[in-house]
Amino acid sequence: MSAVEVNKVNPSSGTDLQLGDSGDTITIPAGATFDSSAATTTLPDNSVTNDQLVNDSITIDGTAIALGGTVSTGTAWQSVTTGTTLTAVAGRGYWINTTSNACTITLPASASVGDTIIFADYARTWGTNAVTINQNSLNFQGATTPNPIYNTDGQSVTITYSGATQGWIPTVDDAVTYETPPPYSADFLVVAGGGGSGAGGNSEGAGGGGAGGFRTSTQSLNVGTVITVTVGDGGSAGTYSPSAAATSGSNSSISGSGLTTITSAGGGGSTRANQGTGLSGGSGGGNGCYETGAGGAGNTPSTSPSQGNNGGSGGSGAPSYTGGGGGGASAIGANGTTSGAAGNGGNGSASSITGTSVTYAGGGGGGCHPGGTAAGTGGTGGGGNGGNNTQGTAGTINTGGGAGGSASNSNGVGGGKGVVILSVPTANYSGTVTGSPTEATSGANKILTFTGSGSYTA
Repeated sequence: MSAVEVNKVNPSSGTDLQLGDSGDTITIPAGATFDSSAATTTLPDNSVTNDQLVNDSITIDGTAIALGGTVSTGTAWQSVTTGTTLTAVAGRGYWINTTSNACTITLPASASVGDTIIFADYARTWGTNAVTINQNSLNFQGATTPNPIYNTDGQSVTITYSGATQGWIPTVDDAVTYETPPPYSADFLVVAGGGGSGAGGNSEGAGGGGAGGFRTSTQSLNVGTVITVTVGDGGSAGTYSPSAAATSGSNSSISGSGLTTITSAGGGGSTRANQGTGLSGGSGGGNGCYETGAGGAGNTPSTSPSQGNNGGSGGSGAPSYTGGGGGGASAIGANGTTSGAAGNGGNGSASSITGTSVTYAGGGGGGCHPGGTAAGTGGTGGGGNGGNNTQGTAGTINTGGGAGGSASNSNGVGGGKGVVILSVPTANYSGTVTGSPTEATSGANKILTFTGSGSYTA
């Protein structure tokens, strides 16, 4: 055994009294004095208080420990655990047998620096039935989620509490790898489907469709989180005969556990002559001619920052009968005029998430009667052009552009489908996707462009 010293027991001589390797014992009565020249002093037990000593500590293997304190005697190994749950206690070792079932181990709710717990695979079955560590609100390698999972046959794990910042740290777990990988940052662009356009009336122009809502987001992703991606379709065209109204585009969104859900609203459909106000949405649809009030409301439902703008009103004066432009992500749709010019679609917004600046979510231009001077042009970012005594042009697919308004008994056209784009660090890219997004690399980032619904697992 190692030597145990009682420090400065004899104040007058300063001589230490030592228990040696031979197993000698010291027994001290109350009020006893010490003769440093004596080879052995044998006295009754339990008789020295701290105030009778110059230094009230003992030294074990070179480490001073205060008398009255606690001396650790090593890990206390427990009997084999076969249950589905276990509540762990610091200072103990546990044999975990998962032959019949997995096991969740709950760590202490509070811990002190240096607390240590050991877990060992008793039957080499962790690869079949894993051990999950419930952190019980304390950090594990600096994070509170996800819970660590140990799933290697024959594994043994020693964890020690380092303090609140990093919490429990594995000091032995084979390769001492991260069991709770740190989160990483990702950028998102979410563009909804653009609104369809109404049919042209009898020598009358319809409004342009509103652009799909345009939203961006930067969020922190926990490894293993499944991000669900929904890409909205463009709105359908209105028809002249039989008469049917255009529809708004569909929403695009991202969602997942621990994420802030981002939903961009579909662009509002436009109306034909005397068919009422353009529909509200990410950006509002333009009114057909004779509808002189405000076009459809943009940024509906309300988001901050705004995802789109209002559509324009129609012109009512002969001989133009012009439609208003659909709203775009960065500008309102222009009003149709009585002097013969239909309203232009509002411009979209640019994003460089792919590494190149691309503009999305432009509003559709309004249509006009042949007596007018010009049909409305589509807004930058995929907005369709209005028709001059003809059918308008559709919104560009995967830009969320609004449809161009038609004129003179022509059917309307459809809005452009939306798009969702993710940018994640290439070093963190998992490669686990559904929905067949287009993959590209820009600098240090992997770019996923979803032109249809799917998912990405962080």
